[in-house]
Amino acid sequence: MVDKEVIIEKVIQNKTDPKSLVTKVDNRIKTKDVTDTKGHSFEDYHLKIELLKGIYEKGYENPSPVQEEVIPIAIAGKDIIARAKNGTGKTGSFVIPILEKIDTNKNHVQAVILIPTRELALQVSSTIRELGKYLNVQCIICTGGTNIKDDIYRLHNPVHVLVGTPGRILDLASKNALDLSRCLMMALDEADKLLSQDFQSIIEGIIEFLPMKRQIMLFSATFPLNVKSFKDKYLKNAVMKNLMEELTLLGLTQYYTYLKEKLKLHCLHTLFQKLEINQAIIFCNTTKRVELLAKKITEMGFSCYYTHAKMDQQDRNRVYHDFRHNACRCLVSSDLFTRGIDIPNVNVVINFDFPKTAETYLHRIGRSGRFGHLGLAISMITDDDIPNFYAIQKDLDTEIEAMPQEIDKGLYAV
Repeated sequence: MVDKEVIIEKVIQNKTDPKSLVTKVDNRIKTKDVTDTKGHSFEDYHLKIELLKGIYEKGYENPSPVQEEVIPIAIAGKDIIARAKNGTGKTGSFVIPILEKIDTNKNHVQAVILIPTRELALQVSSTIRELGKYLNVQCIICTGGTNIKDDIYRLHNPVHVLVGTPGRILDLASKNALDLSRCLMMALDEADKLLSQDFQSIIEGIIEFLPMKRQIMLFSATFPLNVKSFKDKYLKNAVMKNLMEELTLLGLTQYYTYLKEKLKLHCLHTLFQKLEINQAIIFCNTTKRVELLAKKITEMGFSCYYTHAKMDQQDRNRVYHDFRHNACRCLVSSDLFTRGIDIPNVNVVINFDFPKTAETYLHRIGRSGRFGHLGLAISMITDDDIPNFYAIQKDLDTEIEAMPQEIDKGLYAV
């Protein structure tokens, strides 16, 4: 067996095909929002050998369009505002530059990644561990809903990258348990949420603990209007990258079915029987309806998990972990699960309750068709949903078609 270190050396010297290191081959059809690149390879960015090894072992073959646009600029240390669809490699576009720039000989926090939910924090930290497998980069998660004393204890050990929710990060910094004075990089994932009224003052509080010479990177599929004022105040000569010519994901087929509320369960039962589901996420608008629907699905004879914001954090973590590892085909969720969560096998999303905003609709359906693969989104529409249904189509400049009697499996099950 050929030593992969030797292969890496040859890759750097352009003596062999870098794809020889890819150990997780994905033969599913991919759409142009992840394949329409300029032809760059990861070696073009002169990354550390150990980082390249982690990239290829994770199965990344070539940079996606957002990665091509962002990675070289981020490595150069510039502030960035990047707008890209969920499921197109957005996380890798800031994790790879951060890992490239970390100096493991310095045992202090060098990068902080702010995330709106613990579930997304777990996913981002997992990506860091996989890509940085050979770098000896120390990464920890600090989020609300856990004992802050545990975080303080772990911060006594060397930490290079900190992934966390804004409230907990600010709390730790305010208690002098977290030193950010030498932290030169900050990334905001799902920045539209982090710059909402709920979080913006907390984000600004965290920035006060950073050195004046720092790099700030904002990433999201959508941006609220207050981003401009934040940019003007905190980002110096920020580079803007917009890869959102089309708001909805390519390769994702969207249908609606118009029905009465009392017929929704029957419709769902029919979909379970007719569709070729790898894994499905079903969205409800309230936590109470999440639990009721999960109970009804179980009574139908189908196994399912459910998750919502009022559950204990430990229970939510277990559901996320088990569902991601294919322990169950169906997950009923509130909008807690819409942001950035990457479950590769989800090919069907069902809006049992139709969302009230275009932003929520976009984040929900983005759970299917991840990273350019095919997916199906079906929305159940009642009379009460009609105003939102038309408003969302207008806002997203898209047309949601009526669901046909038979859905071509080639649209979502390849």
